[in-house]
Amino acid sequence: MDVELTEYRESHLRSLLKAFSWRIVATTTTGIIAYFITGDVMAAITIGGIEFIAKFFIYYAHERAWQLVPRGTIRQMAHHEN
Repeated sequence: MDVELTEYRESHLRSLLKAFSWRIVATTTTGIIAYFITGDVMAAITIGGIEFIAKFFIYYAHERAWQLVPRGTIRQMAHHEN
């Protein structure tokens, strides 16, 4: 049984777009939490802004590192005769 493998790799643009879209969601959450803790809108915006920039690059590096890891494994079933 031959299995044809095609290896899929994400483009750098896709990784950047994923990082950006996730940062919008995560930073909004961080800003809301920071506001509830501090009660200060400017503090929440500052915390969210710093977090956005730092974690954008961390997430992008994480995504690119995962591109170096092989995707899954293929297990061949032993063909048993009855």
